[in-house]
Amino acid sequence: MPLASGTELRQYEIAEPIGAGAMGEVYLARDRKLDRQVAVKSLPPEMAADAGRLRRFEQEARAASALNHPNIVTIHEIGEHGGTPYIVMQYIEGETLSTILSAGPLPTDKLVRYATQMAEGLTKAHQAKIVTGI
Repeated sequence: MPLASGTELRQYEIAEPIGAGAMGEVYLARDRKLDRQVAVKSLPPEMAADAGRLRRFEQEARAASALNHPNIVTIHEIGEHGGTPYIVMQYIEGETLSTILSAGPLPTDKLVRYATQMAEGLTKAHQAKIVTGI
């Protein structure tokens, strides 16, 4: 069940959904204590009931929080509210990569810039032994 606009998770107030995928739903939210926008990723209850998915969700938060890099979001908090596990992270304003790609092929200079940024983030994760095999 998606989180409704206005739902409160501690000091975070859900504003609107901004994405969804295999590992949860992502919402734009307001951190009322620090007066800033954040992204909240939640694991729906039906997914949280699966111990393996819950473990991977928590592992994702711990792994990302161990890294400090401009191409990796900052994790602010991991928690649970009313049976809904969530991760609060830095909100980065802008278009998603899928939206950018849906407009058609990228010019070579943008493609190289985006690929470089992704590779730099993956390199940092690899150096921290979070991502292996690259």
